[in-house]
Amino acid sequence: MSTTPPIPTDAPAQQRASDAERIARLRQPRMRPGRWIAEIGWRHVVGLAVVVFATFPLVYVLSASLNPTGTLTGSNVLFREISVENYVELLSDTRRPYARWFVNTMVVGVVTSLATVFLGALAAYAFSRMRFTGRRVGLLSLLLVQMFPQLLAVVAIYLLMQGLGDVFPILGLDSLAGLILVYLGGALGVNTYLMYGFFNTVPASIDEAAKIDGAGHARIFFTIILRLVAPILAVIGLLSFIGTTSEFVISSALLTSPDNLTLAIGLFRYVSEETSTNYPVFAAGAVLAAIPVVALFLYLQRYIVAGLTAGSVK
Repeated sequence: MSTTPPIPTDAPAQQRASDAERIARLRQPRMRPGRWIAEIGWRHVVGLAVVVFATFPLVYVLSASLNPTGTLTGSNVLFREISVENYVELLSDTRRPYARWFVNTMVVGVVTSLATVFLGALAAYAFSRMRFTGRRVGLLSLLLVQMFPQLLAVVAIYLLMQGLGDVFPILGLDSLAGLILVYLGGALGVNTYLMYGFFNTVPASIDEAAKIDGAGHARIFFTIILRLVAPILAVIGLLSFIGTTSEFVISSALLTSPDNLTLAIGLFRYVSEETSTNYPVFAAGAVLAAIPVVALFLYLQRYIVAGLTAGSVK
């Protein structure tokens, strides 16, 4: 005698279909353990190994930041001792103003990411919707320029900012505004190309309908297109924020005074001094520095997959 429940005939069609699918799954014979391991189980093992491999460094840094011994040797046993002494020392050190570094990093990261998204969106809209001489050459040129990293131009950037500081001191060396301008100098390129691919997925008929109603390019861009391409804007903003907050080489060449440093330079000083290396305090600073990045990633993660996949098909 069958034990599967009957499907009500007066139920809606969608509910009957779902009930039929559920009953079909119940009638399927259970997979033997050996076959389950060969077909499905090994994937769980691989996934678990990847999770452990990815999370162990994070857990170790968190354990080291809570270790009051002052060395990494005592952190080999995770969470053997738990204390907030390292965080207190980090925030109370007058020679190393961590709070000031944190604010500087957030200002540079937020302003740079917003400006990068805006400039990249303007360029991508022009390449996607407008037809002009040199359009294809210009798009390819942006990609070719990105083949040469800014690291190769550190000396040139330093001399340029030194000369600019003689005319506009607020934009010269040891200036957060000048550092932001340097970052924005490399804002286009791959970002524009990703946005260009995503903009092409938006039907041009939307623009044509708006033009019939009397809308110009500016109105179409700000009121229609930007809302439709929100996923790729979130992806570019997140990547730009992560890149600028963790950048070290250029910022270390342009910033000198302790009050204008970013977290990457400031935290390096905890482990670079020969007579004073405090890795647990460094770990505490790294944990606090990772919080904004993780929070932004979790907030924008619903856009990330859609933004990367949709922009890569064009």
